[in-house]
Amino acid sequence: MTQTRVRRGRPGHSLDSLLDVAVAVFNERGYDATSMEELAARLGVTKSAIYHHVPSKVELLRMALDRALDALFAVTGEPQAVTGRAIDRLEHVVRGSVRVLAAELPFVTLLLRVRGNSPVEEAALSRRREFDRIVTDLVRAAEVEGDVRPDVDPAVTSRLLFGTVNSLTEWYRPDGPLTADDLADALVRTTFGGLRARGR
Repeated sequence: MTQTRVRRGRPGHSLDSLLDVAVAVFNERGYDATSMEELAARLGVTKSAIYHHVPSKVELLRMALDRALDALFAVTGEPQAVTGRAIDRLEHVVRGSVRVLAAELPFVTLLLRVRGNSPVEEAALSRRREFDRIVTDLVRAAEVEGDVRPDVDPAVTSRLLFGTVNSLTEWYRPDGPLTADDLADALVRTTFGGLRARGR
């Protein structure tokens, strides 16, 4: 019986592992300050090995930002985010956003540092503004339904809510004692207590 020998290729990186390392370096050094040479050195591969997966550093940035944004927008399309009272839909989106942040922490961190310095960053900022509009519309609808206090502008409420969510990137550690659900529970209890109309 003859055995077929399987040739082992040189160990490499998948696109996912390449992206993970790239995002870590972008967050440490800043996107503009990171060169492809540095990424190759961190990965222990040649630049050509990176170009086997992606055509440019810009494409790595685009993929990273899309990963965070796609996850956030997926939450807004879930059944609990599109049916029922607006206050409950809003709470679902907030909870889901916390879960996304916990699961994709480096990617969300990178997204929040984008300042619009390139077409890719401008596109990401445009999508962030679209997400903000969805949240603001939920706050406004909850106010119309009488579940949210009417004395604060819905856009301000939305910014305060997601300012709190986004601040989690500064201190939350997925390997710490708090699970994503623990975190979401704590955030909803503290923020929605002041958000809800009295008697609701």
